[in-house]
Amino acid sequence: MRADRGHGLTRNGTIDEKSKRKPMTARELARMIGVSQSAVSRAFTAGASIAPDLRERILRFAEEVDYHPNAIASMLSKSRTNIVGIVISDMQNPFYPALIEKLSRALQRVGLQSLMFNIAKGANLEEQLSALRRYNVDAVIVISATILSGPILRWATEDRAAILINRVAEDAELNCVICDNAEGARAIADHFHDIGRHRIAYVAGLAHTTTNRERQNAFITRIAEHGMTLSALIDGGEYSYYAGRKAATEILARGGTDAIFFANDILAVGGIDALHENGINVPEDIAVAGFDDIAIAGWPHYDLTTFRQPVETIVDVAVGMLEDGSCAPGKPPHVRRLSGELIIRRSTLVPSSAT
Repeated sequence: MRADRGHGLTRNGTIDEKSKRKPMTARELARMIGVSQSAVSRAFTAGASIAPDLRERILRFAEEVDYHPNAIASMLSKSRTNIVGIVISDMQNPFYPALIEKLSRALQRVGLQSLMFNIAKGANLEEQLSALRRYNVDAVIVISATILSGPILRWATEDRAAILINRVAEDAELNCVICDNAEGARAIADHFHDIGRHRIAYVAGLAHTTTNRERQNAFITRIAEHGMTLSALIDGGEYSYYAGRKAATEILARGGTDAIFFANDILAVGGIDALHENGINVPEDIAVAGFDDIAIAGWPHYDLTTFRQPVETIVDVAVGMLEDGSCAPGKPPHVRRLSGELIIRRSTLVPSSAT
């Protein structure tokens, strides 16, 4: 017979009143059985020193009263938790939620759980990141988080395995896993050259970031090698739809552009909408390309040519570094640059009937 704290559904499918009660604590369970709280903890800890008959009695009674250990409390008390902290500061960019979903699933497959820290812009960074230092996570993965400087990243990840994804922070001495941005930018420039475009604009999201600098420098160098002209260089100020709209409008006002490379897809999506609203045909009048290959890039309205980041490989490499310990504290940091793929769609291809 189960004790009267059992939880579940009634026969008619409604929630049992007992199920609405607060979860039983280890202290309450210990008091009911007549043992110490530490004995309860040891009973639920693999390899802990406890008499087999006592462990069996505690586990049997815990099942009867539907007791489950508090995972967070257990995490805070152990030297190893199998928890990875994920730090992000740009959830508005559709690329990052998709990346986080794949990353969290990959961590689960190897027995690791994730704890998210969303760092808000304009907030007190030290105050927000102090929570990360208080939690006893085994490792930290920072996804872009361009608002965090190298010194702040070092402080936040101190004495923990740490990986930075989609950004290189030269002054943070962190392991980095990143798409080969220069390769992607050159591929876009080569494609514009192949389709006969001559006056090319570039739109940055955040001009000061390493990711943007790599894309911008490689792109401008490549179009110069092809004898093409840089017609405009726009700092969008952020990676957003509205920044892309504004940049496209500014490029139109200047005139003389027949192709635009936006530093990421969400900028390009905003840019395409602005071009259409101003009577510009894409790609007949102006060809448009982005970077990342987010889901919306493939929507029929945009059908955006873009450079696809190797998200699956980025995730596999990052998780592999956690597993093999190559990102452990004290190990020399490495930057892993991974090849992506140029995805050509209608935003740069003029239909054969129009040529």
